[in-house]
Order: sequence, then C-alpha cells, then structure tokens
Amino acid sequence: MTSESSSQPCRAADAEETFYMQCRAAYLAVFRSSLTHIASKHQLCRVLQQAGRNPSRATLNKYWTPRTSKLNFDDFCEILKCEKQTEDNELMRAFKKLDVNGDGYISHSELAKVLTTRGEKMTTDEVNAIFSIADTNKDGKLDYAEFCRLLMSTVEQCQTAALERLEADAKLKRQNFGNQSDSPPKSSTSSAAAAAAAASSSTLSQSSETPRTESDTALKKDSRPSSRPSSARSRRSSLSHTISMTSSSTKSSKVPEPTALQEWNHNSMKGCFFLEDDGSISSLQYRLHLPQTSSVYLTVQPLNLSHRPDKSSSCMTVDTALFVTSAGETKEESTLVCFTESRDKETCVWKGELSAGTYYLLPFSSGCRLRKRSKKSLSIKPVQLVYRTDTGELDLTGEFREALSDIFEVIDLDGNGLLSLEEYNFFELRTSGEKCDKEAWAVCKENFDTRRNQLTRQGFMELNLMEATEKDGDPADLWVTLEAMGYNRALELVEACPFQIDVHCEGTQPSIQPLSMDSGPRLLNQALQKSIVARAEARPLRGQDNVFVYTYRGEHRISSFIANKTNHKVTVHVNNEQSRNCCSSRGMSVFAVEVPARTKMVCQHVLPINETQDWTYCCVESILPCQ
Repeated sequence: MTSESSSQPCRAADAEETFYMQCRAAYLAVFRSSLTHIASKHQLCRVLQQAGRNPSRATLNKYWTPRTSKLNFDDFCEILKCEKQTEDNELMRAFKKLDVNGDGYISHSELAKVLTTRGEKMTTDEVNAIFSIADTNKDGKLDYAEFCRLLMSTVEQCQTAALERLEADAKLKRQNFGNQSDSPPKSSTSSAAAAAAAASSSTLSQSSETPRTESDTALKKDSRPSSRPSSARSRRSSLSHTISMTSSSTKSSKVPEPTALQEWNHNSMKGCFFLEDDGSISSLQYRLHLPQTSSVYLTVQPLNLSHRPDKSSSCMTVDTALFVTSAGETKEESTLVCFTESRDKETCVWKGELSAGTYYLLPFSSGCRLRKRSKKSLSIKPVQLVYRTDTGELDLTGEFREALSDIFEVIDLDGNGLLSLEEYNFFELRTSGEKCDKEAWAVCKENFDTRRNQLTRQGFMELNLMEATEKDGDPADLWVTLEAMGYNRALELVEACPFQIDVHCEGTQPSIQPLSMDSGPRLLNQALQKSIVARAEARPLRGQDNVFVYTYRGEHRISSFIANKTNHKVTVHVNNEQSRNCCSSRGMSVFAVEVPARTKMVCQHVLPINETQDWTYCCVESILPCQ
C-alpha cells in the first residue's frame, strides 16, 4: 500500500473532525449547550445562518414540518450535510439574472419589485433594511458584487469567531451530543448579517430556474469518528460495563408452549408502534379482564404484512415486548405484574398465573430498529395513488389499494374483517387528530359498504376514493394519511410496526379492550424502570455515591437505567464505541443524558445488529462537569 493511499482515511477522518467542530461552533454560537434542543423554526433558521447556510422558507419547511416539535444537535449536523454552504458565485449568478442592463447594479425599485412580488415575498421594510446596509453611497442602487462580498465576509467572520470562542473556552470544549432544555443566549449573528442572509436566500429562491433538491448523502450517525476532545473521553468518575451475548441461533425458548393450548380460551388484539417526530414510539394500550384466576400464556409479535410468501415484512425484525400492570383505581396505584422476557423467534412470551381482575397491557419496542426516514428518502419520486380510467373517472391505483388493504388490516384491531366506529376513530385520531361522531358515521354507513353497522374493507376503499374525488385527484391529503401511518413516498412501511397480542387462559375467557390513555407512556416508562431495577444491580458512578446505573441483561436486549438521588441535575456521558455488533435506541455511539435532581431515567436499550452473530456490549458512563 502506498503512503498516499494509506493517508486517505486519515484525511477523511480529519475532514469529519473539522466538520463536526464547525457544527458545534455554530450551534454553541446560538445555544448555551449542544445538549439544547432547537425548539422552533426561527431558531433553526438562526443556527443554519450561523453555519453559513441561507435557508429559504421551503428549506426550513422541509426540516421543520407541522409535526416537528424539536430537533437536537445531531439532527442539525444531518441538515448541514444535506444543505451545502452557499458559494459567492452562486449568489452572483442569482443577482445577474435580475441585472437587466448588465451594469453590475440593481436599482432599489427593481429589487423591491422582485423581492415583494415573486417567490418567497419579502416586506417593504425588509427590502429597505437590505438597502440601508448595502447601498453605502445612498444612490438608490445596489452594487451586488460588493453586497455578495459583504455577505460572504460576514458569514466567514461569524464562523471564525465561533470557532475561536470554542477553542478558547475549555468548558465549551467539554460539551457533548444529546438533549437538554436550556434557554439560548442572544445570537452572535448581527442584524446586518441576518438581513443579508435573508436577502440572499430570497434572491436565490426567486431567480433560480430549478428548485433545490436534497443531497443524496446517507447520514449515518454511528459511522463518524469521535469528535470529542480527549479531555471528555477520560473521566475520573466513570463506570465501565461489558457484557458478552451469544447469537440468537444458539438460544432456545425457555417457555415451552403449554400442552393442549388449542383447548384454552383465547382472545387476541392487534396494534401498531408508530415512530414520532421526536424519536419516541407510541402505540395503543389495552385493558385485560380475567373473570377468574387462571393460568395464562401471553404472547406479542410483529405482524407480517408481506404479500409474498417467500419474503417477510421488514417489520419482522423489530423487537416487541409486553408489560402487564395492575389496573388500580387510580393510575398511580398501577404496579408491574410481569413482562415478556423470553422469546421464540419473533414471538415474545410470558407464562404464569394471573389472579382474577383487570390489568393494563402496555406494548413496548426499544426503538433500536425503528428509525426516522433518511432525508434522502424525502426526494423519492412518489408512487402514483390515483389515475383516470378510460371513461375519465378517478380510481385508486393497485399499489395504493394494496397499502390501504394493509392499513385496514392494522386498524381492524379485533381481526373480524370489519371496522367498528371505535376502531375507525383510533385511525382518525392518528391521521387527522379528530374523531368521527355518530352522525358522520351514519353518513358513512349510508354511502359505503358496511356489514353489521361496521365498515368493510371495500367500504374503506370507497371512502378513500371519495376523498380523492373531492380533491379532483390531488393526492396531498392522501399522503398526509399515509405518512401518519408510517409509509414513505414509495409506499414502504418504514416508520411503523404492526403487532399482535394473544392471550390464552385455562378455564376462563379473557376479554381485551383497546385504550388510548394519556397516562399510557408514563405507565410504560414506570413499568420499564421497575423491570430493570428488579433484575439489575445498582452500581454507583465512581466519585458519585448518589448516582447509580442499573444494567438489565435480558435474553435478547440490554437496557440501562440511571437514578440520580442528588439534589442537583447531573449530565452523564455515555460511550458505546467499544461495543461490537450493537445498535442503541439513541441512534448514536456517544451521547449525553441529562438527569434532573431526584429523578430516574432510562438511558438506552441495545440490541444486536445481526442476531445470527455474537455481540458485545461495552459501555462507559461518566459524569460531565457542571458548566
């Protein structure tokens, strides 16, 4: 191997290191900490401008959708990889298209007409603010070459100043990736730079003949080299934990299926895990009632929606589990009863005896294998949803009908082939945020195919065709529904995982009712914490007698949990870089977790990337110094 070829990985690593240093410098010029969330579209615009980008409204809307509530530092890095920094020649080309006579100047009236009437319209005050900065001799003309130099120079000065502050401040150099909620200080970007950036962004979007497309760069969080300073990698108050796990192919289920299970009373219910914009996972909850004390065989597993017998759905790799809690008179009285620890292939199992009474069933997925769609997927050409027949009438395409059939399968919770009003309303709340009242349901029954006062699969198709017809074939609303249900523009189910719960009881008939409890996520988090604490040893961080880490080792999952018993918040730095064949629910190898005073918090879940191979969990937790 030549010295030139061997130096290429080093240069690539150096470039990555420089990129993340610049990202952090820009972020910390706007926010107090790289653990702080971007909490609004305005904040996103400010921090992108600080990084030398000039985002148009379309660009901002692409990353800050109506369902976005916050973005973190790693989201910001991903956006910067997609949105390249504006070059001065690009700005010059944009202005030259507005320079009709080619003399290098644009009059105030000419620019005002363009900026206030075309593309992303600016106000008269905004246009006047630009001229007050750029028209230095007050002759009513904009020397756009000088304006471009001013803009690029201001951006460069801001970036240089941010890097200098980062390098000079030892505290800032110890900042790490993660999430926390701090109010940002005043932006270091001057109003002049902001006005210049707004003008250049508007000018570029209005004069460009073709819209900007997203970069096809795949954004992989775990593949980048560590960009943390060496001082952040070595802590006195650190705790290392290593666990070696064997592949699933060498394991067998510890819970054998009961004999004569077919003769037991049985009930089942379907549901779906949805990946939300903030990275959390949501699902329905369920109420289980047992009239008598009984032996119970409980299972949960992903639901295979594949239409090919030789190929399983990608959802089948998503991990599932079920936590069972008692249903007290108040939610606070709910206690953990059991959870599905053992697994047989895709099915998680629990077997035991449950007393007569009512329980909550809380579905769980770690999130290790449910990931937000990459920015690249947003540029996929959408599949056609509707078309016009030879007679000119609108109809649904075969691909769309197949997706709707799968959606029907998921929302038909009891699996009877029909949608009740209750089942349909779970779907409506998910896709539109509203419920269908009894009067509207009566209209549905009059116009669409129903049976026993419930909507059939054909009726569900007719309902969606009516929505397409009312919009004259515009698929925008149809895509809102599909994306809310976890589909991408190629009609692939990528941000959701349907599942099925089966309850077998010996000697009594179980009943299951779907619920959508506001307290559901909190109850699940409490049950998850209790399951970890009950089966893991508390290990204090060195030098921190009142900060404990619990590490639960299951058959197929490792989960860690942090208990902060001090009277002040702590920030725990977590490093998984020495792990092998592992993926974390955090989506990162290195991150930080802020734990408020007297609070307990799940840190991460870890699964093998390849279940047919052995895997090693190696995690180092350490306390970051207070800022």
